[in-house]
Amino acid sequence: MEDTSRKPLGQLLKEMDLLSEGQIQEALGIQKDKGGALGHILVEMGFVSEDEMLFALGAQAGMDVVNLDEISISKEVSSRVSSSIANVYNIVPVSFDDGVLTIAMADPLNVSIFDDLRFMLGCEIQGAVSNDEQVRRAIDRLYGDENETVESILGEFDSDDIFELNEASADGKIDLENLEDAANSAPVVKLLNLILMQGIKDQAADIHFEPFEGDFKIRYRVDGVLYDMMPPPPHLALALISRVKVMSNLDIAETRLPQDGRIELAIGGRPIDLRVSTLPTMFGESCVMRILDRTVVNLDLEAVGLRDQDLKMFRHFISKPNGIVLVTGPTGSGKTTTLYSALNEANSPEIKIITTEDPVEYDLAGIIQCQIDEEIGVTYSACLRAILRQDPDKILVGEIRDQETAVMAVEASLTGHLVFSTLHTNDAPSVVARLLDIGIESFLVSATIQGIVAQRLVRRICSDCKTLYTPNREEVMELGLDPDEVGERQFAYGKGCNRCNGSGYRGRTAIFEIMTATDEVRELILEEASTQQIRECAREQGMRSLRESGILAVFDQVTTIQEVVKETIMVD
Repeated sequence: MEDTSRKPLGQLLKEMDLLSEGQIQEALGIQKDKGGALGHILVEMGFVSEDEMLFALGAQAGMDVVNLDEISISKEVSSRVSSSIANVYNIVPVSFDDGVLTIAMADPLNVSIFDDLRFMLGCEIQGAVSNDEQVRRAIDRLYGDENETVESILGEFDSDDIFELNEASADGKIDLENLEDAANSAPVVKLLNLILMQGIKDQAADIHFEPFEGDFKIRYRVDGVLYDMMPPPPHLALALISRVKVMSNLDIAETRLPQDGRIELAIGGRPIDLRVSTLPTMFGESCVMRILDRTVVNLDLEAVGLRDQDLKMFRHFISKPNGIVLVTGPTGSGKTTTLYSALNEANSPEIKIITTEDPVEYDLAGIIQCQIDEEIGVTYSACLRAILRQDPDKILVGEIRDQETAVMAVEASLTGHLVFSTLHTNDAPSVVARLLDIGIESFLVSATIQGIVAQRLVRRICSDCKTLYTPNREEVMELGLDPDEVGERQFAYGKGCNRCNGSGYRGRTAIFEIMTATDEVRELILEEASTQQIRECAREQGMRSLRESGILAVFDQVTTIQEVVKETIMVD
């Protein structure tokens, strides 16, 4: 096609008889005043349709425009891209010539997928542009209901090759060349891609590869619960885990030491960060991949599960000029998401926010984030000391682990900074005892604490199969309630459907216990009163316990009795 890659978008649309000069100038005037992409402005003004704009952008990028409804695509070409890849990336293979695969796509600006596809398909990729409806119709036409399965991919393995690889590693000596060949073989690459895509599609938080003596398990953690997928044969463990190590730039020859790495992918236009951890075991390396998908995590304080009154209190903490705000709970209780949401809300051009984390889980625009590396001495306390010389207004310390870090956090709060951090305790009042135990003087704890937030995650009832019912007396008493308090109120549960994989749950929400440092609470901290005394005082002043927050979520038909009982304890 004609070289249009250097032509301005407006000129290109004018040559395509889609715009007049007056319309272009009008849109350019709006762009000058308000900013933004010219293409978006033209579509918003109704001068061109989204389809016309996509075609023009494709032409501008030097891509051919194809009508997928009118061209014939051979089975040989379509087989080069699996149905799962076509569906996830929303692409259609059009032709294959001289080692170059041409793919049709509805979003010509999503050029990041070319690198992914080159890596996964092992050939050069060239783009062509079509519209979304044509791409979807072509995928349905070429692949229909075809779904790749573990069984279909396993059928592509040469059993002799796998047996040789297994034998070569049986005496502990790994033939590196054979191992690299196996890790890069098409069936292994395809199998791992399928496992990753399934995990991302199901919004899994982690994928576990676990070798045992006569078994090789692959499990996904979805909404805090582990689910088995169909296990591949045990002899594939070495090849699959080696493939993960190749992708994360780890040493595939080293199987005696734990290793950590990361993989950055863009799947369907979404940036995905995978944190990889390997651990030597008796029967091979265990590997866990933590999936960090920014599009799944909503870093909006209103979306974390805070009730109106709690949200008001939390915003009051965030607005403080100095002091310490602590979020507590076990690992995996959503503390980081809550704190990130708080920082997101506090972030503005007028203030400087610096974080120190281990690891940095998500990039936050406009916020300076530091990665802890204890091997080279970049500890929380050392990093915090340096941060204080950077003139910050608000600081996030990923976790208070020791006295040195706690002392630095207290000093920072006393010198005019608002410090956010996390601790591991069972509830909010227990944080005071923990800080005293670490070695912080009671008068310093009393002077610096602004608020303490304890939280847990409970699974949400799937909205597609939610069913209402009237709870029986035993269920109500399990929550510690008087049946008369519940009356005729209806609760809910999930029957189980395809959308929630039969679990009855989809997604999670947080329940909170928020303790404000009132004058009475500060006085008790100063006197080093017991946790029970501090708890009673805080509850008298309106603090709702985790169990009480969970009961409200049950009343709201958001979660179930079983989830609340599992995640919280009764408080007298």
